[in-house]
Amino acid sequence: MADVHKKGKLAWWQLSFIGIGCIIGTGFFLGSSIAIEKAGPAVLLAYLLAGIGTYIVFRSLAAMTANHPEKGSFRTYAKQAFGPWAGFSNGWVYWSSEMLIMGSQLTALAIFAQFWFSAIPLWMLACVFAVLGLLVIWLGVQQVERMENVFGLIKISAILMFILIAILAMTGVIGGGKPQAVTTPMSTLFDGEWSGLWIALLYAFYAFGGIEVMGLMANELKDPKDAPKSGTLMLIVLTCVYVVAFYFVITLASWKNISTEESPFLTALTEYSFPWVPHLFNSVLIIAGFSTMVASLYAVTTMVMTLSEEGDAPKIFVEKEEGKVSKPAFLLTISVVILSIILAVLLPDRIFEYVTTAAGLMLLYNWAFILLSYRKLMVKGKKGTALVFIGISLIVVAVTGTWIDSMTRIGFLVSLSFLVLIAVATWVKQNKTPQSGA
Repeated sequence: MADVHKKGKLAWWQLSFIGIGCIIGTGFFLGSSIAIEKAGPAVLLAYLLAGIGTYIVFRSLAAMTANHPEKGSFRTYAKQAFGPWAGFSNGWVYWSSEMLIMGSQLTALAIFAQFWFSAIPLWMLACVFAVLGLLVIWLGVQQVERMENVFGLIKISAILMFILIAILAMTGVIGGGKPQAVTTPMSTLFDGEWSGLWIALLYAFYAFGGIEVMGLMANELKDPKDAPKSGTLMLIVLTCVYVVAFYFVITLASWKNISTEESPFLTALTEYSFPWVPHLFNSVLIIAGFSTMVASLYAVTTMVMTLSEEGDAPKIFVEKEEGKVSKPAFLLTISVVILSIILAVLLPDRIFEYVTTAAGLMLLYNWAFILLSYRKLMVKGKKGTALVFIGISLIVVAVTGTWIDSMTRIGFLVSLSFLVLIAVATWVKQNKTPQSGA
């Protein structure tokens, strides 16, 4: 453990900033359109609840990290809590969630690009971004880290820019010279159907996807015991920013005009006569989305290498050069990207909704594992038990919300098929190595 503490370089506030950069992505900039479409103004409540649920998950992961920092983070804790089968299945659930998230982000990027190139098919634009992303991964780890630092700033700037423009538009400084008559969304909170809030909760959670990265990076802290502090600051800031940003979206534009064909932020801005703003904002969306897609491509590639090193994936994926991903792992990632593009060809109309739903669900299955591991390894008092119960309950509500809508139900069935495949693979591995220890 001394070695883990020795190599840490990050201050707690730096990890907060990295977390914000990793989390803000297409789940926020485009996935939110599904949440608004389903819940209407009640989307504000969905993001508030998701922020609370995410905080409970992060608090649990951070407590385990502070107590016993591990390179494998949540996978190692699952193994310690429930045995080798849990570490194996948890690793593959996370790999599957990142794979689906990457597909969702690739589709989102193509949708953003269609704002300018509406005549070009979605799958062709996805091919362009896929090639660029794979090139960055192949160039090595340092390029990924450099990109994430710069793009994190751009993403935060984009949200602040939108909020500033919204305030100026509402006060009449720009866009017409007259202050807008503001009807607060709170007065029409449940204009949508009640069931919409239930369905929207999943997509609100999806916008917080990435907190696991902070668990994986906690051993880079000067003091891993600062992990809870860094996550608390990050989640308070993110939840406030999300709720404020969506308040302005549904104030500037009717929520009934929001659709997955473009970012809700662009929909809100294009209702005003700012000819240059939507183009500038769309550029920022593409940059932000590209950074999170590259991060997911990197996670998909390195996760299979880590699983291979620990005996939870074929040994062929271990091969690698210093600072480079292994060729077999890279080829597997390319095949996953090709599959995503084929899906975009076969299901061009609803591909984003289906993949995003399945990605969000796989993410929540992973978070449920984190809470259950925390419950088994660390919880002793009633307070900890109550928090785990609240966290699991919010996750269950988000998962079951997908059953009541025909579109989201398909995403649920896709995620279920992944779980079945992972369960079968886990059973096969357990039978091959019955005496393997934790």
